[in-house]
Amino acid sequence: MGPLMSNSREEEYARSCNDEKCIIASFYKFVPIRNLEKLRNSLYHICLDLGISGTILLADEGINGTIAGTKNSVKDLYQWFCDQPNLNGLKIKYSEDTSVPFHRLKVRIKREIVTMGQQGIDPTTNVGNYVDPLDWNSLIKEDNTIVIDTRNHYEVEIGTFDKALNPRTNSFREFPAWVTGTLEKMPDIHKDSKIAMFCTGGIRCEKATSYLKDRGYKNVFHLEGGILKYFEDVSDEENLWNGECFVFDNRVSLKKDLQPGEYLMCHACRMPLAQTDLGSKKYSPGLHCPKCYGTHSEKQIKRFKDRQRQMELSNLRGLKHLGGRAKHDS
Repeated sequence: MGPLMSNSREEEYARSCNDEKCIIASFYKFVPIRNLEKLRNSLYHICLDLGISGTILLADEGINGTIAGTKNSVKDLYQWFCDQPNLNGLKIKYSEDTSVPFHRLKVRIKREIVTMGQQGIDPTTNVGNYVDPLDWNSLIKEDNTIVIDTRNHYEVEIGTFDKALNPRTNSFREFPAWVTGTLEKMPDIHKDSKIAMFCTGGIRCEKATSYLKDRGYKNVFHLEGGILKYFEDVSDEENLWNGECFVFDNRVSLKKDLQPGEYLMCHACRMPLAQTDLGSKKYSPGLHCPKCYGTHSEKQIKRFKDRQRQMELSNLRGLKHLGGRAKHDS
């Protein structure tokens, strides 16, 4: 990966969408990729030239990213993807914001584009059935459909579908253990059960179907494009979602109309905060919230205070502090 951007480049990113709405694009594709170093270098410099920020992950199993830029720059990057033989047909979702939710560009090579930690799982060749967002309601309304939310517990807590099982995981790595330790011990679960899974953008639930199929489950389905594509395609009258949808950037959550939601981020524990949390005596901006109060060491508190002071100074200068980004398993 290229070097981190200079201060002048960071300031350019902070201002890059002032004249027009910032386009946020989330995309992934499970596809065998070779020459990872060459692809990483190409992508890094193309994004840098286009003024695009965000994170792109590359692995032998594919590509996964969320980036932000102007409408034209995102369009140009998408066209570049379309011109690559193995990267055309990316599953991509768009949303808008008035400011840039990312302030650095990172293009990294990983073992997996979404970490499950299970050897032998190959989502490039073996996944469940894709369900179009317009067909999702019918599937999950069926009495015999087992609906599973494959996201982390803090995501589920601010919004999900009715009757969806919550594995209460802290990261996607814990999902296989939940399957073997909880799901497979449920009396109504068998290898022929109809199982429908979903996640934010489609990548985790797609990989989850690969894992279940590897364990012998036959009727496995996943929401194509995830919750964000469901929000995009399904009318408000037909939308069965309850709450908001957590996202892994400074917007924290999105409403059904894909506009930023009401939640904020605790920069100490990285958990989403409802408006009621902000009125708690256990909430102090940048230091702690009701969810993490009393769990940090004195050394951590000192570091948090220094960071909060830097963020406040950056805000006074009209720039966003780079340490304010969400850093969660996606």
